[in-house]
Amino acid sequence: MIKTGDLLPEATLHEYSEGHNACPIGPQAFSLHARCAGKRVVIFGLPGAFTPTCSQRHVPGYLAAAPELFAQGVDEILCVAVNDAFVMNAWGKTFPVQGEVAMIADGNCAFTDALGLAQDSSARGMGRRSQRYALLADNLVVRRIEVDAPGKLDVSDAQRMLDFLRDQDGA
Repeated sequence: MIKTGDLLPEATLHEYSEGHNACPIGPQAFSLHARCAGKRVVIFGLPGAFTPTCSQRHVPGYLAAAPELFAQGVDEILCVAVNDAFVMNAWGKTFPVQGEVAMIADGNCAFTDALGLAQDSSARGMGRRSQRYALLADNLVVRRIEVDAPGKLDVSDAQRMLDFLRDQDGA
């Protein structure tokens, strides 16, 4: 499993793009390293779009905290799930995420596997998914990683990330 001080693994992820003039472009692949190089980025992963804890607490917590996260020097907030870009786009439309949280698809679980954070949710009919986590990367180096126990949202929430950033800036 990835840990503090490790380099983020390179991965190709996908994000749905609406394009210009409301003309949909569709899923766009991007290099995680290219997108995050030279930036301070919060990445939080969760089991799946439209799931109860993810929809009612995890994403809304990061949306509410986004202005303060940005004020603490975070350049971008990425929400990653093992879903396709169409699903992540549709889920993002149920929140006011525009410009605050990017809804990122790890459809083949490759990034999640590279982090060592995949879990088997087949017993619940969900297949392979991500564990719930949050990490802070600064120029691709992991500065903090928190992984929740299965079924919990105790350590990967936005408030814990804010507390960590405040402590770092105050140190």
